Amino acid sequence: MIKVYQYPACSTCKKALAFLRENNIAFESKNIAESPPTKDELREMIERQESILPLFNTSGRSYRDGGFSDKVSTMTIEAAIDALSRDGMLIKRPFALNENHALLGFKPEVWEVLKKSAA
Repeated sequence: MIKVYQYPACSTCKKALAFLRENNIAFESKNIAESPPTKDELREMIERQESILPLFNTSGRSYRDGGFSDKVSTMTIEAAIDALSRDGMLIKRPFALNENHALLGFKPEVWEVLKKSAA
């Protein structure tokens, strides 16, 4: 099963959840604004992405209002994890994680790997 952090009003998140349902892929859905990923989950995603940059929702209000465009390139991993864990709206979504996969955003061709795992 994959845990998917999403925002209900996000059209990209809705597409990702529809993809999972259509392909009978078991998932647990979490509202990223109400329940952001844990610090351990964020750390795991950063390790798998090999950078903190992909985790930030650069088009979001929290990113702009927090001045993160000036900060992200010099942030430590721990500072990034602290900021992301406090405000789920800073995180690129959907944010999907399990023992085998770490996916940010939704591109059907990338999420195809989940179909192979579910089979």
